Formats: sequence, structure tokens, C-alpha cells
Amino acid sequence: MDISKIFSNNQKWIEEKLAVDTAYFDSLAKGQNPDILYIGCSDSRVSAEDIMGASPGEVFVHRNIANMVSNLDLSAMSVINYAVAHLKVNHIIVCGHYNCGGVKAALAADDLGLLNPWLRNIRDVYRIHKEELNTMENDMDKYNRLVELNVQEQCVNVLKTAEVQLAVKARGLSVHGWVFDVASGKLIDLKIDFNHVLKGITEIYQLE
Repeated sequence: MDISKIFSNNQKWIEEKLAVDTAYFDSLAKGQNPDILYIGCSDSRVSAEDIMGASPGEVFVHRNIANMVSNLDLSAMSVINYAVAHLKVNHIIVCGHYNCGGVKAALAADDLGLLNPWLRNIRDVYRIHKEELNTMENDMDKYNRLVELNVQEQCVNVLKTAEVQLAVKARGLSVHGWVFDVASGKLIDLKIDFNHVLKGITEIYQLE
């Protein structure tokens, strides 16, 4: 992208919005009231609003490498807290994508310096699901399945947080695990059975 064109593109975007609704930016400036928190990957090919057809103000977005939700990540925890406790979102989506560079890097044995501790979170997902993954002979199938399992485990990490547990009880907040297929443009709902996934560990993480 030619960076010199960004401001002219911005002006064109403003004109297009005002041509449809002269009060568009007046309405936008009044505040936000999103119903969805989207946690996705930082990959430049995966734009949350675009793939969902969402407009500004409809989705609160947090992105990082491989859509991770770590309790040690102050940024992710702050986003969840603000979205759930203050914006009162009713849906949290963790969305991974096939051909994820972060997941692929975690499958390799390379020393990537500062990225090592971050990618170790994905390697932990591999460890948890090693029995299933090691039965797969096709590398691409294993790669894509780890993408899906990583989404599942990050959803579990979301459900471990105090704010989410309180909101689930108070207003029925729901968590969703999705994958975006870069090759087709399709969003895929993994339809994760959280009752099954959380069976046996709920008593460990459930707060009163």
C-alpha cells in the first residue's frame, strides 16, 4: 500500500459516508454500544469488520498474534474487562484463521527470540491435544486442526475470567469459537460444545 495515499483515501471515505448520511460522523461521535467483542489474529489478511460485514461501532476488537487469550497479557485482560464489565457486550468471539503464521511457527523448532514465550502458549495447546494431533499424517490437516484447537483453548481461557463468569450468570453472555478460511473467505463456526470441553475442569476455575 502506498502510504502517501492514505490521507486521500481517508478523505474519499469521509465523502462516501456523508453522501449516504450527512449525520454519520455526528452519530459516530456520540459513543459506542457494541454487542460483540471480537478477539482475532493480527494477520493483515483478516479484518474483523470486513469479514463480518460489521459497521463502525458494532464490534469491539482485540487482535494479537494467533488470537491468544493469556491471563498474563494485561492488554487482552483489560480489553475483556472493559468490553464485558463496561460496554456490556453479550457475545465474545475468538476467531482464528487457517494458514496462521503464528500457529505454523509454533509447530517448528526454530528459536524465534522474543516470540518464543508467546508461541509457547500455542505449543501448550499442542501438548494438551498431542494424542489427537499425532494421529494425523497430513501436515496441513494437523496445522489446520491446531488452528481450531487453539481457538477452542482460547475460548476456555475467556471463560476462566471472572468478568465473563459473572456476565454468563447475570445476562447469559455467550462465547463463540470461529475460524476464517483465508482461501475461501468463509467464516466457520466450530460449534464448540463447552459443556463437554469444560467437563472436569469447571470446579477448578469456577468462581462463586
